[in-house]
Amino acid sequence: METIQPLNRTSFGNPANTGKVLSAEEALQLLYQWVENDRLRLHMKQVAALMKSWALEKEELDESTAHKWWLAGLLHDADWEKYPDDHCRVIIEELERRNIDPEIIHCIASHGPRHFGVEPQSKMDKMIYAFDELSGFIHAAALIRPNRYEEMDVKSVLKKLKTPSFAAQVSREDIQDAISRINYPVEDLITFIIEKQKEV
Repeated sequence: METIQPLNRTSFGNPANTGKVLSAEEALQLLYQWVENDRLRLHMKQVAALMKSWALEKEELDESTAHKWWLAGLLHDADWEKYPDDHCRVIIEELERRNIDPEIIHCIASHGPRHFGVEPQSKMDKMIYAFDELSGFIHAAALIRPNRYEEMDVKSVLKKLKTPSFAAQVSREDIQDAISRINYPVEDLITFIIEKQKEV
């Protein structure tokens, strides 16, 4: 991911488009058009499910707001496969062209502050940053277990996080930084991810 260029801006979308979203059908159509890799599609769907569940259960937000969280999660890596060097820039420009709510676009832009140079501000921003790397890491840990997610425990995930050779491409630094911003124990976040992600 080191080749990614910073976005060099911190303002996204037009405030006049607040509340404008893609339907679930439109968003999934975009996902399937842009992303051919099944593993990447699954990762994006997992992050989307985590975002929506968190919005509804932990933030007690309404369905339409939770849909925004879901959209940001579903599309955050939409351009990663086809445009790795312009990752984030291409999907942001596409959503701006479609007049989508700037909150969703900012959330996508802030999912990797070290890479894109955009700081997570809202709760939605901070949660996509926290879920992104950790979701992928926990999925990698599940894949090497005979029972996948069944009876997976927090202790084994924490142990793997301390093993640099396991899922080495996952940035421990980003995970730590993201967790430090959300004021929520890492153990509880891992439990939440295991529970919700296995259903995707």
